[in-house]
Amino acid sequence: MAAEQAESRRRGPESKEEALVALSGPQPPLTGCTVVELSTGIAGAYCTKLLADGGADVVKVESPAGDPLRSWSASGATIPPGADGSLFGFLCGAKRSVVANPAVDDDVELVDGLLAAADAVVWSTGSKVVDCLEFQPGEIYRRHPHLIVTSITPFGLDGPWRHRAATEFTLQAWAGGIIGLGRGLPDRAPVFVGGQVGEYLAGAYASAATLAARFGRINGGAGELVDLSMLEAQILCLTYYPVTYFEMLGRPWRDARRLTVPGVAHAQDGLVDLGCGTAQQWFDLCAMVGHPEWIDEESPLSITEQANVHAEEIYAWVRSHRVDEIRELATAFRIPNAPVANGANIASLDHFAERGSFVRNPRDGFQQPGHPYRMRPARLRPPGPAPRLGEHTDRYRAANLIRRPPPTIPANQLPLHGLRVLDMTTFWAGPCCTHFLALLGAEVIHVESTGRPDGTRLIAGVPITEDRWWERSPIFSALNTNKKGLTLDLRSSRGRELLCRLIATCDVVAENFTPRVLDQIGLDFAAVQSIRPDAVLLRMPGFGLDGPWRDNPAFAYAIESAAGLSWLTGYPDRAPYEPYSVGDPNAGVHAVNALLLALEHRRHTGQGVLVEAAMVDAALNIAAEQVIEYTAYGALLARAGNRGPTAVPQNLYRTADIDEFGRLDGWVAIAVATDKQWESLCAALGSPWWARDRQLAAVAGRREHEDFIDERLAAWCEQLGSDDIVGTLWDAGVPVAKVMQPHRQPELIQLAARGFFETVEHPVNGPARLSSLPIRLAGGPSRFHTHPAPLLGQHNRELLAELGLSEAEIDELEADGVIGRRPAMHGAT
Repeated sequence: MAAEQAESRRRGPESKEEALVALSGPQPPLTGCTVVELSTGIAGAYCTKLLADGGADVVKVESPAGDPLRSWSASGATIPPGADGSLFGFLCGAKRSVVANPAVDDDVELVDGLLAAADAVVWSTGSKVVDCLEFQPGEIYRRHPHLIVTSITPFGLDGPWRHRAATEFTLQAWAGGIIGLGRGLPDRAPVFVGGQVGEYLAGAYASAATLAARFGRINGGAGELVDLSMLEAQILCLTYYPVTYFEMLGRPWRDARRLTVPGVAHAQDGLVDLGCGTAQQWFDLCAMVGHPEWIDEESPLSITEQANVHAEEIYAWVRSHRVDEIRELATAFRIPNAPVANGANIASLDHFAERGSFVRNPRDGFQQPGHPYRMRPARLRPPGPAPRLGEHTDRYRAANLIRRPPPTIPANQLPLHGLRVLDMTTFWAGPCCTHFLALLGAEVIHVESTGRPDGTRLIAGVPITEDRWWERSPIFSALNTNKKGLTLDLRSSRGRELLCRLIATCDVVAENFTPRVLDQIGLDFAAVQSIRPDAVLLRMPGFGLDGPWRDNPAFAYAIESAAGLSWLTGYPDRAPYEPYSVGDPNAGVHAVNALLLALEHRRHTGQGVLVEAAMVDAALNIAAEQVIEYTAYGALLARAGNRGPTAVPQNLYRTADIDEFGRLDGWVAIAVATDKQWESLCAALGSPWWARDRQLAAVAGRREHEDFIDERLAAWCEQLGSDDIVGTLWDAGVPVAKVMQPHRQPELIQLAARGFFETVEHPVNGPARLSSLPIRLAGGPSRFHTHPAPLLGQHNRELLAELGLSEAEIDELEADGVIGRRPAMHGAT
């Protein structure tokens, strides 16, 4: 009881309602953990929302003016004085608000006292509070060595670009996320991914890194300084390992903008999304639309190129059918498909209605997505009301906050050291989750079979005539470093028996098949618990473990359209484009968050946990603003090319550059987010007559005359090279970027300075540069990659010997095909 009273004094007084909730059942995993939020904007708020969902007490420190999100609406809805914008209500639910004026000594002391009593702090620029020297990340970490200090900045805390201006839009350009996946038409500008997804992705990574640091430093361990770069997060989530791909195969992933066919297409009664991620899906599409003669297994063209040849006929077939009919047929053919959701229709889709995917905001009544993952018997905190500005200031002034003692245990360099993970995932979403774990010290055993190797081994376009072609995939190589490789035929009783013996040695079992696959082999949560009661089973189905779409194939593009991400991406006069990149890594990083919360629950209770980290639930959360704006204000957000609500002007402008493919296809991204940046832009241009118009000095005037401004900026940019434009505007403090080909990412001096790419020697492919994590840790390591991705079945003998098998038994398994080192398929000789 004395310990509980001391903890209550340290955290501050609870309300009567909070006390009642605390008595109502199992506590969320982060109960008793206090996080101070010294951030503004979406990224920091989403990071701390995920921590608050996990049960942390989040104290949001605001300047007297409040977080700008309080007055934000993407549709421009008027927020009355004293009220808060709906997005703030979603992101800041269940938090507490403390107002501090950095010019007042007592307020500075209050903030310092909150930090001294907290477990973690999340920091970003944008508030006058964080302008104080004592509240800079490095200084906070120095003065409070017990704290996990998580910093979120555009480029990171160090490096030559650390103070450069940026927006989410210009970061997409620097990352290569705008042009790298070929979104757009060849005769028009490429298009960015709408909806501020980079902010949410950075927040999700920041939360995962904070939880990982906590995992390794619990019970008196030293704190950590987590330095997150939003640019690096976008590289990992908006491009598909283009540097490794280019270096291993000698060609870029995409060298031109071309349609993804069918992609998002017009049916008789609306939009529908159909996609082909594998050759088999393309063959099935040919059969579905009545043209089996298009199937050519020997074609030198890629799936995308073959589909483009027949685009008009495919589109005509789609136009002649209704959405429901198309989706029913596609599902029967196992072709990924989805409706194209937006803010107006998404909550009424049958799958989301049946699963209860949307809930009412407890304070303001609009609809918002539920949690991005589900778990049992652990539970997440139910949505709570967002605080009014300064609502809890007096409570914390009066609280007897107890300063945390200095750490007594040295920090473990790798926070997840000692965690053992059985990784049964494939393709991108699951492996990028387990890769995060492996790079931070977990022992990860990647399970494949010779009959069904990891799908990324098969999508590199390497001819099967090449020696060991299955080892030459840059995607597999980039996603699976630091892991061990095991093959097991789970169709055999011997393979399933060995899998169960392995599960008994693991803390975590992770898989991302459609639910029916685990059902067929009998490996549900009850089965895992019967083997190891305290194991965490992480399941990552596309659409969830229940609902009408449960068994639908779920590639990234189907997830993106179903969640509304596609709706905001593209030209306003054409059907939307799928981002074609966000769905998988977004699911992966959210699954990391869920898994670390489950492990926190296990630490407290000794219980195993079933985690359901559905890809679509994670995507709904980063697309939340659409349903929030529609149900709060009746506003349907829509795509607008490269324009957006956060900056004006914001667009891509063609330059005089000839690109590396010999085309006049160079672009720069410019985004003016503030009136001060507009003044700087005008000055950098030499104050031309058109820029001196007083109407343009304020954002409303610039929004009204956006076409006029774009015409003038386009005329200026087309006379200059990208480097000249960037040099002129960036030195003036204007957010600007070259639209980079993504395989040129290593040319960015900021990434080189932070060591984001690490050269890894592969036994088949030789050396190649691999992206690492979007964080740097004060406690190290200096390198994240320690071993190349495993060869197929590379560690069979090592891992099976650990289970007690003799050499003779292992030889017998190999002879029977239960294990192996080569794919059991055509061309694997």
